[in-house]
Amino acid sequence: MNDREPQKQLAAALGRIPSGLFVVTVRRGGAETGMLASWVQQCSFEPPQISLAIKRGREIAAWLTEDAPFVVNILDESQTDMLIHFGRGFRLDEPAFTGLAVERAASGAPVLSEALAYLDCRVVSRCAAGDHDLYIGRVIAGRMLGEGHPMVHVRKSGFHY
Repeated sequence: MNDREPQKQLAAALGRIPSGLFVVTVRRGGAETGMLASWVQQCSFEPPQISLAIKRGREIAAWLTEDAPFVVNILDESQTDMLIHFGRGFRLDEPAFTGLAVERAASGAPVLSEALAYLDCRVVSRCAAGDHDLYIGRVIAGRMLGEGHPMVHVRKSGFHY
């Protein structure tokens, strides 16, 4: 075994932790944006809460302050077009929803009409987690918008997306 083999094995093992693929959307004032996210997980039953990890330095984090509303749009396994659309990322001043059907959650945050389901959330806390920040969001509401199976992602390496 060479010197790099344990590191390669660790990267492969970490990458096998499955995650979903989601579009997180935020509205602030009259502006709104969205980003592709894979590290979203339910973390509490009562109250219902989710955790969301966002790489430090992403512009969207500036809008995810305490009590800020955001929506987790749960993608269907067939929605690869959403991966392409949101995968490149958007600046805060750039339109993120051109050509997409969008509804509004009770909080006002954008909901992708074609999503499988959505969770309307509010930020309750944030903490540093290595090169990411971990946000805890209280789930205020949610709804199924279609039938199907959520998109699941398994990475080849646990050291990058």
